[in-house]
Amino acid sequence: MKLDDNEGYEEEVSLKLFVVLTRALQSVKVRVEDDIRKSDLNPTEFAVLEMIYSKGDQPIQKIGEKVLIASSSITYVVDKLEKKQLLKRVPCPKDRRVTHASITAEGKKLMDTLFPAHKAAIRDIFKGLTIEEKEHMIEQLKKLGMYARDM
Repeated sequence: MKLDDNEGYEEEVSLKLFVVLTRALQSVKVRVEDDIRKSDLNPTEFAVLEMIYSKGDQPIQKIGEKVLIASSSITYVVDKLEKKQLLKRVPCPKDRRVTHASITAEGKKLMDTLFPAHKAAIRDIFKGLTIEEKEHMIEQLKKLGMYARDM
């Protein structure tokens, strides 16, 4: 096999991996979003509420980078969650320029109910893989992501 043949095969396999990875992600996202929609929240609202539920109060300005949504959308999402009385804005005592999003008692009560069921739904979505396969896939996807990021 000539070097050119090997490069052509590597390109072919890389393209196939991209297509398979994209389709797998789309299939998983559809199932996860179906589960989230049962909660009367959209996926972005759920992601923001879940992060604050799990990690505690967060500066509103930092939420976007942590849940991978555009910073221009954060105010809108926080406003919607505030109207639903699931979050509240709290000024930072150390820096007046910073406002934190904080979960309300109603938001915590909702997530105490929703989150265990959501984790179980995700577990069920990934039952097609063994624990070892999941661990291996996590390693490989991290390696791929870091390589692509550093290119």
